[in-house]
Amino acid sequence: MARKKQYIEEEVVDKAMQLFWRNGYENTSMQMLEKAMGINKFSIYSSFESKHGLFLESLKQYKAKVSVTLEKLKNGTQGVEDIKQFFYDSVSSSFISDNIKGCLVTNTYNEFSETEDELVKAQMTAFMANLKDIIIQKLALDSSKDEATILKQANFLLLAKHGLAAASRVNTKQEIEDYIEMIFKTI
Repeated sequence: MARKKQYIEEEVVDKAMQLFWRNGYENTSMQMLEKAMGINKFSIYSSFESKHGLFLESLKQYKAKVSVTLEKLKNGTQGVEDIKQFFYDSVSSSFISDNIKGCLVTNTYNEFSETEDELVKAQMTAFMANLKDIIIQKLALDSSKDEATILKQANFLLLAKHGLAAASRVNTKQEIEDYIEMIFKTI
């Protein structure tokens, strides 16, 4: 008879996600995961098959958490102002706690950019393509912009979002706010 899990999977995945977010995939050991999650390696392997499987689950959970912010952006009707608010919303948790970690998706995108891990790359590519599509939709609300300008501005904003995520790991709230304000002076 199989043993009943003595933990809530969503809670342990959240603890693993926090650890991966803070340290990255490579710098997170199984021992660190055991300690943070409060379960042993056997339980981790039983539930997730591997550290990599746990990492993929962590990415799914993170994306579910940020989906509220993305939906707010997607459903907005103010165009560029919606994108600007999304930038603020995406770093607002960094302002609340001293545990600034940037964005797990951007951190992962950077860490896995030169690896052969197709599963992680596919998730990152899909997430970034979705964000870019939403940004394009918001920019297109301004009828004075042509398609070429919209695409260039979408590329610029996507890269600026990566920069914002990296900066939010180390810069002050005021520096981040100044960065966001300057980005949107050019759009």
